[in-house]
Amino acid sequence: MRPLEILLCVVNAAGLVALSVPPRGRLSDVRHLALLPALAAIAQLALEGYRWQMVPAYVLAGAIVLWRITRVSGPRWVRRVAVGLGVAVFAVSAAVPVAVPVFRFPAPEGPYAIGTVTYHWRDDDRREIFDADPAARRELMAQVWYPAQAGADAPNAPYISDSAAFAPSAGRLLGVPGFVFDHFDVVPTHATQMPPMASERPRYPVLVFVSGLNAFRQSNTFQVEQLVSRGFVVVGLDQPYTSAVTAFPDGRTIDGWSKERLVDVIQQSITPSDPAPSLGDVSLPDGLFPYLAGDISFALDQLAWLDTSDPHGLLTGRLDLERAGAFGVSLGAITVAQGCHADPRLKACLMMDAAMPANVVRDGLSQPSMWLTRDADSILLERSRSGGWPDHEIHETLSTQRATFAKSTPGQGYHIEIPGMFHMNYTDAPAWTRLAEQLAFSGPIGGRRGHEIVAAYSAAFFENTLAGKHSELLRGPPPWEEVRMDRR
Repeated sequence: MRPLEILLCVVNAAGLVALSVPPRGRLSDVRHLALLPALAAIAQLALEGYRWQMVPAYVLAGAIVLWRITRVSGPRWVRRVAVGLGVAVFAVSAAVPVAVPVFRFPAPEGPYAIGTVTYHWRDDDRREIFDADPAARRELMAQVWYPAQAGADAPNAPYISDSAAFAPSAGRLLGVPGFVFDHFDVVPTHATQMPPMASERPRYPVLVFVSGLNAFRQSNTFQVEQLVSRGFVVVGLDQPYTSAVTAFPDGRTIDGWSKERLVDVIQQSITPSDPAPSLGDVSLPDGLFPYLAGDISFALDQLAWLDTSDPHGLLTGRLDLERAGAFGVSLGAITVAQGCHADPRLKACLMMDAAMPANVVRDGLSQPSMWLTRDADSILLERSRSGGWPDHEIHETLSTQRATFAKSTPGQGYHIEIPGMFHMNYTDAPAWTRLAEQLAFSGPIGGRRGHEIVAAYSAAFFENTLAGKHSELLRGPPPWEEVRMDRR
């Protein structure tokens, strides 16, 4: 909870105590304290801003003040019932913002401050195959996080700046009210908006991040911030129709499609069948992922252009695209595998918790590659708690990762198995609520420990492959007792 939210709850409690004092007697003046909740609520709204989790506290503050102003009287039992109801509402008003807080990310461990800037890119050479109009072109929203000059005078960047567009779509896809995500625009990050780039190095290696189906470009901020603080530029993509929502600067929004609408073209990439499925009039014999992987290649093209002439003047001459990699989770991991198979500009690839495309399994990956995954028992436990994960998906996920890892170039493959992880453990989701384990956002490993392991292996892998820093984490036995690592 934020400071004034805590103050409001404290003042509400004091107001309830004041109302429990009899209207006559030496302590009757204490009842004037019941006027304070309204002032505290107004101050909190004015200085910190509204969020839905505080609605019970606002209602309670109003009820306390109304009771005091109207001087409702009656038998003692009436006051006791009223105070009892107030205590019940108070319990709810304190519990909800604690359960769904304005959360914070762990402090980045690297030496660099973090800056961020967002771009809108249009690929005039590629049709938007999700759109029935053959003239529609592919467009992306890209957020760049970069090592920044420490101490720069720049505003803090929120977790999601366009939550008004994001929240309704995310809620619809997840089957919850959209307002559940309204507060994401007041969740702080460690990034600031458009400060100067750090001057310690002439250029910085670049990583492209691709999120899962119906997720969003900021969905792995816990991981992104750790990487950027260690000297990497990270580019997160919102991909229309597979991201939860893509919001463009001109006000247009494109909602994500459900898994049910995409399952055939997704599955075609993993287990091809004949006849091939289509999106509208576009046949996809190799499934959806060659098209999605094209977004990564297009992002690399755009980054090369920014390195030549960034309109913001931030990245020009600072991007080391000779040291470029990619990482992704779930659908994004499949996209990254396909992108690394197709584009030799990617020099290192990290895939998290997803099956691999059939052609990647067949040929392997020539780049250094890491898989962060879990065991079958963890997936089955997740299924027992939240559904999903049919048997064929479990088998495909584990077997195709292993098969692709087995074809890694000696000395360049890492397979990290983390028992106790659930699928959402590979994203920020466990930080969203203290009920993460009850909602199956986190497995038994816990959100904080899972994030610690994922961030540590991500940083070690990319530092080893792209920054020339050899990590003992990739050589010795894992320091976490549950983790199992295989090397090629």
